[in-house]
Amino acid sequence: MAGGWAMLPILICSAVALAIVLERCWTLRRRSVLPPGLGEEVRNWARSGQLDPNHLATLASGSPLGELLASALAVRNRPRELIKERIEDTGRHVVHRMERYLNTLGTIALIGPLLGLLGTVIGLIRMFMEVMRGGVGDPMKMAGGIGEALICTATGLIVAIPAYVLHRYFRSKVAGYCVEMEKQATELLDELTVNQSAPTVRPRAPRATESSAS
Repeated sequence: MAGGWAMLPILICSAVALAIVLERCWTLRRRSVLPPGLGEEVRNWARSGQLDPNHLATLASGSPLGELLASALAVRNRPRELIKERIEDTGRHVVHRMERYLNTLGTIALIGPLLGLLGTVIGLIRMFMEVMRGGVGDPMKMAGGIGEALICTATGLIVAIPAYVLHRYFRSKVAGYCVEMEKQATELLDELTVNQSAPTVRPRAPRATESSAS
């Protein structure tokens, strides 16, 4: 209440930032993004041929890594370049979902101090207008008014600093996940295309002289 009406958008930003942080902490858990042992399990499926459509659909809906690997398995009989292109296309969508709401969190970190500064400036303007109308009066009241005006700036910084730190933290976490998923996708790509690149050995036809001699 002491900070004035400018405190309202700051408090709304703080509530939105808290909701985003809790949601991203739950969504970006390592176990839910990169289930342990999934890459090796999928490569075993590829070797044994356990790749029916229902199996792939379950894999794609289980985790972001599973969706990426399932996209490669769906076109496993295509050339390596087409499989790689499908992985890259799916990877862009997966990364976009992992970065959901992070731009909003970064915006809150940016505008938090600005909203606080706006409230402070408006409070100081209102206080000096009252001084112009009624004189300086009690200096203690003027000092108290300045202190109340600065409440907005302090609150904006309290909201913005954690939002900025957590925004950078989630960005780096997503970047690390992308590196791990790229590694798993490359290993699966090599597994799928090793048979395509292997030379085909055909049985040697018997010579004409050998057949005539026999």
